[in-house]
Amino acid sequence: MGDESRLAAVVALAQGMAAAHSSRETWRAAAGGARRALGGSFAALSVWERELGRLRVLVNVGELAEGEEEFPEDESYPVHQFAEITEFLHERWAGGGEPDAWVETAQGAEEGRAGYCHQRVAALRRRGRGCCVVAPIVLHGRAWGELYVARPVGEPVFGRADADFATVLAAVVAAGIAQTERLEEARRLAFTDSLTGLANRRAVDARLDEAVELHRRDGAVVSLVVCDVNGLKRVNDTLGHSVGDRLLERFGTVLSLCGAMLPGALAARLGGDEFCLLAVGPSADEVVKAADEVCRRAVELDIGDGVACGVASTQDPIGPVRSARRLFRLADAAQYRAKAERAAHPVVAGREGPDDPVVRLADEPSREADGERRRFRGRHAPG
Repeated sequence: MGDESRLAAVVALAQGMAAAHSSRETWRAAAGGARRALGGSFAALSVWERELGRLRVLVNVGELAEGEEEFPEDESYPVHQFAEITEFLHERWAGGGEPDAWVETAQGAEEGRAGYCHQRVAALRRRGRGCCVVAPIVLHGRAWGELYVARPVGEPVFGRADADFATVLAAVVAAGIAQTERLEEARRLAFTDSLTGLANRRAVDARLDEAVELHRRDGAVVSLVVCDVNGLKRVNDTLGHSVGDRLLERFGTVLSLCGAMLPGALAARLGGDEFCLLAVGPSADEVVKAADEVCRRAVELDIGDGVACGVASTQDPIGPVRSARRLFRLADAAQYRAKAERAAHPVVAGREGPDDPVVRLADEPSREADGERRRFRGRHAPG
């Protein structure tokens, strides 16, 4: 491959990674781009999990051998089997050298080749591959993982020039991974409540729109629990805002723990003293049970006055749910009623018969309904 072709391959790799919208897409673009650039039949990207002492495969692309998967659940190898990443390469870097790639062949070691690894040679033979080039990926000044590209038996063996080119490709991959990590951190911050670490209102709105569309298309059960922490103002006024923040943080933990009862549920802080749980799939009764647990645990907190919870689920008799806004209004109206009545358990929209007051309140945004909402909130209002 000439210089122009290699430059084009580097540009294609960088562009492929830049176009990725998730970590998985980034990994696939990295491995696939490197495989094409080096003329390999197979490529893999692995991360060094230091705390577990292993190399974990993130993605396999190209011609997969028996037992290999594109995104393996748990394909990993003890890092002590690949001493070069922790010993020989580390020593080279510590001496001021660069993290160079190296070549392995199914025939075994060549004289003077420091990167030789019995386990890699055995793996090449076992999977019908003739050679591989391994390039360390260095991120923030330390080994992050490795890029691995292989060719089948009978194809030309990688040479020194290929290893040098793989080193360049690994540096491009490292830059792409760093960019993805920065973008994911920005997304996380954009959709995360800074105080509690839960999702924020923006995340709920996006997920709820998707959930309601899934309900309309496939009939999926979508349920929303809206919670209002009682007594926050009193805590802020008498004990200070730092204690009020602690109450919100502790309730956020309660909500997260109870949300774990519902597979895939999203726990979020909407703002101020309002929180919610969004569940797609679990039955309405399962969601009500989780909400009841939220109420029970909130009472046991040593600050605050418990919580008011309202529940709305497409599985209950609340009429057609064609928009996220309507489901939110229903859960919100149920929460208002729970707040006004100091209910110890969740109020559930649609479970009081054909003229359910919560459904009526949510669906009649008239002056009369607004007055009824105020009466719900004002009656026995907490001090």
